[in-house]
Amino acid sequence: MKKKIKIILLVILVVIIGVVGYTWIKGYDMYKEAIAEESIQDKFSEIQSEENFTTIDEVPDIFIQAVVAVEDKRFYEHNGVDLLSIGRAIVTNIRTLDLTEGGSTITQQIAKNLYFTQAKHFSRKVAEIYVALDIEDLYSKDEILEIYINTNFYGSGYYGIYDASVGYYDKKPSELTDYEATLLAGVPNAPSVYSPKVNLSLAEQRQSVVLEKMVESGYISQEKAEEIEAEQITK
Repeated sequence: MKKKIKIILLVILVVIIGVVGYTWIKGYDMYKEAIAEESIQDKFSEIQSEENFTTIDEVPDIFIQAVVAVEDKRFYEHNGVDLLSIGRAIVTNIRTLDLTEGGSTITQQIAKNLYFTQAKHFSRKVAEIYVALDIEDLYSKDEILEIYINTNFYGSGYYGIYDASVGYYDKKPSELTDYEATLLAGVPNAPSVYSPKVNLSLAEQRQSVVLEKMVESGYISQEKAEEIEAEQITK
């Protein structure tokens, strides 16, 4: 009986290794095909040359802090891939038997948005990781964040922080208040839901999550978070 169990476990292990190997090779091929079609440098240059491209210096510090805190708190520590987040996502996915979490960093999100579809499958995740590692090799953290905030969808037809700032508040990104900046930082998580024009109440609920993450990350004090929340006008 023990011998049969060992054989079964060995077969299962071989199958798992085979599946993982196949998936990884398929993902690598997907990555090579993507960057062969258009290089990362060309993709970034195209975005950076757009008329309303907004640099880090043109947005409030609190906006960038909010984005990092809520989307990728270890952004300045990893090389494009956060193994802790991936490990946590794997555990969740195994428990739910679904790809409900991806553990994606900001850099991986850029890779996905620039090159791949939103379909959730493991080979795409592998391809996304390879592109993210390349991006981190080629660009500084500030440059990566600039691409991120300029390509995010902020709901109501607004792509990029410049269009979102002008569209929602009729002002340049540099003129955003702490309330406006932290609210917009949370919108890309679910733009159709959190657009201030669609549902301000839900947008402000998401903003509260952003502020909580900022306090946890040490970007702002609890008092500052409460001060910003006091400006909320929930309808």
